[in-house]
Amino acid sequence: MEYNTQQRVLPLPEYGRSIQNMVDHALTIEDRAERQRCVNTIINIMGSMFPHLRDVPDFKHKLWDHLAIMADFKLDIDSPYEIIKKDNLYTKPDVIPYPSSKIRYRHYGRTLEKLIKIAAEYPEGEEKKQLITLVANHMKKSFMAWNKESVDDRKIFEDLSDYTNGRIKLDEDTMKLMEAKTILYRKAKATNNNSRRFSK
Repeated sequence: MEYNTQQRVLPLPEYGRSIQNMVDHALTIEDRAERQRCVNTIINIMGSMFPHLRDVPDFKHKLWDHLAIMADFKLDIDSPYEIIKKDNLYTKPDVIPYPSSKIRYRHYGRTLEKLIKIAAEYPEGEEKKQLITLVANHMKKSFMAWNKESVDDRKIFEDLSDYTNGRIKLDEDTMKLMEAKTILYRKAKATNNNSRRFSK
Protein backbone atom coordinates (compact mmCIF):
# COMPACT_ATOMS: atom_id res chain seq x y z
CA MET A 1 0.00 0.00 0.00
CA GLU A 2 1.32 3.43 -0.96
CA TYR A 3 0.49 6.38 1.31
CA ASN A 4 -0.08 9.90 0.03
CA THR A 5 2.92 11.03 2.03
CA GLN A 6 5.08 8.74 -0.11
CA GLN A 7 3.81 10.25 -3.37
CA ARG A 8 4.88 13.50 -5.00
CA VAL A 9 3.70 16.77 -3.47
CA LEU A 10 0.61 18.17 -5.19
CA PRO A 11 0.97 21.70 -6.56
CA LEU A 12 -2.64 22.48 -5.51
CA PRO A 13 -3.66 19.94 -2.84
CA GLU A 14 -7.16 21.43 -2.50
CA TYR A 15 -8.16 19.65 -5.71
CA GLY A 16 -6.94 16.27 -4.54
CA ARG A 17 -4.82 13.58 -6.20
CA SER A 18 -7.63 12.33 -8.47
CA ILE A 19 -7.85 15.68 -10.29
CA GLN A 20 -4.06 15.81 -10.49
CA ASN A 21 -4.05 12.35 -12.08
CA MET A 22 -6.59 13.56 -14.66
CA VAL A 23 -4.35 16.51 -15.50
CA ASP A 24 -1.35 14.19 -15.77
CA HIS A 25 -3.35 11.99 -18.14
CA ALA A 26 -4.31 15.00 -20.29
CA LEU A 27 -0.60 15.72 -20.74
CA THR A 28 -0.13 12.30 -22.33
CA ILE A 29 -2.92 12.70 -24.94
CA GLU A 30 -1.31 13.30 -28.33
CA ASP A 31 -4.42 14.26 -30.30
CA ARG A 32 -5.00 17.99 -29.67
CA ALA A 33 -8.77 17.89 -30.11
CA GLU A 34 -9.08 14.95 -27.73
CA ARG A 35 -6.79 16.68 -25.25
CA GLN A 36 -8.98 19.80 -25.41
CA ARG A 37 -12.12 17.76 -24.70
CA CYS A 38 -10.39 16.09 -21.76
CA VAL A 39 -9.30 19.44 -20.33
CA ASN A 40 -12.81 20.93 -20.67
CA THR A 41 -14.17 17.98 -18.69
CA ILE A 42 -11.53 18.46 -15.99
CA ILE A 43 -12.43 22.16 -15.71
CA ASN A 44 -16.11 21.26 -15.22
CA ILE A 45 -15.22 18.76 -12.50
CA MET A 46 -12.96 21.30 -10.76
CA GLY A 47 -15.77 23.86 -10.83
CA SER A 48 -18.30 21.41 -9.37
CA MET A 49 -16.01 20.90 -6.36
CA PHE A 50 -16.60 24.50 -5.24
CA PRO A 51 -20.21 25.36 -6.22
CA HIS A 52 -20.41 28.09 -3.59
CA LEU A 53 -17.72 30.04 -5.46
CA ARG A 54 -19.42 30.08 -8.85
CA ASP A 55 -20.68 33.63 -8.34
CA VAL A 56 -17.20 34.88 -7.45
CA PRO A 57 -15.81 37.18 -10.16
CA ASP A 58 -13.28 35.48 -12.47
CA PHE A 59 -14.05 32.05 -10.98
CA LYS A 60 -13.70 30.31 -14.36
CA HIS A 61 -10.51 32.23 -15.08
CA LYS A 62 -9.03 31.02 -11.80
CA LEU A 63 -9.89 27.42 -12.67
CA TRP A 64 -7.95 27.66 -15.93
CA ASP A 65 -5.02 29.24 -14.09
CA HIS A 66 -5.09 26.42 -11.54
CA LEU A 67 -5.20 23.84 -14.33
CA ALA A 68 -2.10 25.40 -15.89
CA ILE A 69 -0.30 25.28 -12.53
CA MET A 70 -1.17 21.61 -12.01
CA ALA A 71 0.11 20.85 -15.53
CA ASP A 72 3.31 22.80 -14.85
CA PHE A 73 2.32 25.07 -17.77
CA LYS A 74 2.98 22.26 -20.28
CA LEU A 75 -0.56 21.81 -21.63
CA ASP A 76 -0.93 22.76 -25.29
CA ILE A 77 -4.61 23.72 -25.36
CA ASP A 78 -6.91 26.59 -26.30
CA SER A 79 -7.82 28.48 -23.14
CA PRO A 80 -10.70 30.98 -23.14
CA TYR A 81 -8.60 33.21 -20.88
CA GLU A 82 -5.10 34.59 -20.82
CA ILE A 83 -3.29 32.19 -18.52
CA ILE A 84 -0.93 33.43 -15.85
CA LYS A 85 2.74 33.15 -16.80
CA LYS A 86 4.94 30.80 -14.82
CA ASP A 87 7.49 33.57 -14.26
CA ASN A 88 4.79 35.78 -12.72
CA LEU A 89 3.61 33.08 -10.35
CA TYR A 90 6.47 33.42 -7.90
CA THR A 91 7.31 37.10 -8.27
CA LYS A 92 7.12 39.12 -5.09
CA PRO A 93 4.71 42.07 -5.04
CA ASP A 94 6.10 45.57 -4.98
CA VAL A 95 6.90 46.88 -1.53
CA ILE A 96 4.26 49.31 -0.33
CA PRO A 97 5.98 52.39 1.04
CA TYR A 98 5.08 53.00 4.67
CA PRO A 99 4.45 56.62 5.69
CA SER A 100 7.61 57.91 7.30
CA SER A 101 6.31 61.23 8.58
CA LYS A 102 5.64 61.44 12.29
CA ILE A 103 2.19 62.01 13.78
CA ARG A 104 2.21 64.86 16.26
CA TYR A 105 -0.49 63.38 18.49
CA ARG A 106 -0.88 59.67 17.80
CA HIS A 107 -4.29 59.41 19.43
CA TYR A 108 -5.73 61.68 16.75
CA GLY A 109 -4.23 59.77 13.83
CA ARG A 110 -2.93 60.79 10.42
CA THR A 111 -6.35 61.13 8.76
CA LEU A 112 -7.52 63.64 11.36
CA GLU A 113 -4.29 65.60 10.88
CA LYS A 114 -5.12 65.91 7.18
CA LEU A 115 -8.67 67.03 8.00
CA ILE A 116 -7.35 69.70 10.35
CA LYS A 117 -5.06 71.00 7.60
CA ILE A 118 -7.98 71.15 5.17
CA ALA A 119 -10.13 72.96 7.74
CA ALA A 120 -7.39 75.53 8.35
CA GLU A 121 -7.05 76.28 4.63
CA TYR A 122 -10.80 76.28 3.92
CA PRO A 123 -12.34 79.60 2.76
CA GLU A 124 -13.96 81.63 5.50
CA GLY A 125 -17.67 81.16 5.91
CA GLU A 126 -20.40 78.99 7.40
CA GLU A 127 -19.08 75.79 5.79
CA LYS A 128 -15.68 76.31 7.41
CA LYS A 129 -17.33 76.76 10.82
CA GLN A 130 -19.28 73.52 10.36
CA LEU A 131 -16.14 71.69 9.24
CA ILE A 132 -14.17 72.92 12.24
CA THR A 133 -17.02 71.83 14.55
CA LEU A 134 -17.01 68.33 13.05
CA VAL A 135 -13.21 68.09 13.30
CA ALA A 136 -13.13 69.30 16.90
CA ASN A 137 -15.83 66.83 17.97
CA HIS A 138 -14.00 64.01 16.20
CA MET A 139 -10.81 65.01 18.01
CA LYS A 140 -12.66 64.74 21.31
CA LYS A 141 -14.01 61.28 20.42
CA SER A 142 -10.56 60.10 19.35
CA PHE A 143 -9.00 61.46 22.54
CA MET A 144 -11.53 59.62 24.70
CA ALA A 145 -11.12 56.40 22.70
CA TRP A 146 -7.41 56.34 23.49
CA ASN A 147 -7.37 57.78 27.00
CA LYS A 148 -10.55 56.11 28.32
CA GLU A 149 -11.44 59.21 30.26
CA SER A 150 -13.23 62.51 29.85
CA VAL A 151 -11.40 65.48 28.40
CA ASP A 152 -11.84 69.18 28.88
CA ASP A 153 -12.84 71.05 25.72
CA ARG A 154 -10.00 73.50 26.33
CA LYS A 155 -7.52 70.67 25.71
CA ILE A 156 -9.09 70.00 22.29
CA PHE A 157 -9.03 73.70 21.44
CA GLU A 158 -5.35 73.96 22.47
CA ASP A 159 -4.40 70.95 20.35
CA LEU A 160 -6.34 72.31 17.38
CA SER A 161 -4.56 75.64 17.69
CA ASP A 162 -1.21 73.86 18.02
CA TYR A 163 -1.90 71.78 14.90
CA THR A 164 -2.71 74.87 12.83
CA ASN A 165 -0.01 77.14 14.29
CA GLY A 166 -2.70 79.40 15.74
CA ARG A 167 -4.76 79.68 12.54
CA ILE A 168 -7.77 78.09 14.26
CA LYS A 169 -8.46 79.53 17.68
CA LEU A 170 -11.51 78.37 19.61
CA ASP A 171 -12.76 78.74 23.14
CA GLU A 172 -15.74 77.66 25.19
CA ASP A 173 -17.54 80.93 24.41
CA THR A 174 -17.43 80.42 20.64
CA MET A 175 -17.98 76.65 20.46
CA LYS A 176 -19.52 73.92 22.58
CA LEU A 177 -18.40 70.34 21.84
CA MET A 178 -20.35 67.14 22.43
CA GLU A 179 -20.74 66.12 26.05
CA ALA A 180 -18.50 63.25 27.17
CA LYS A 181 -21.52 61.24 28.34
CA THR A 182 -23.10 61.59 24.87
CA ILE A 183 -19.94 60.22 23.23
CA LEU A 184 -19.79 57.33 25.69
CA TYR A 185 -23.50 56.58 25.21
CA ARG A 186 -23.15 56.44 21.42
CA LYS A 187 -20.08 54.25 21.70
CA ALA A 188 -21.85 51.84 24.07
CA LYS A 189 -24.93 51.77 21.81
CA ALA A 190 -22.80 50.95 18.74
CA THR A 191 -21.01 48.17 20.65
CA ASN A 192 -24.33 46.64 21.75
CA ASN A 193 -25.73 46.80 18.21
CA ASN A 194 -22.64 45.04 16.85
CA SER A 195 -22.87 42.38 19.55
CA ARG A 196 -26.51 41.65 18.69
CA ARG A 197 -25.71 41.55 14.97
CA PHE A 198 -22.95 38.98 15.37
CA SER A 199 -24.91 36.88 17.87
CA LYS A 200 -27.70 36.19 15.36
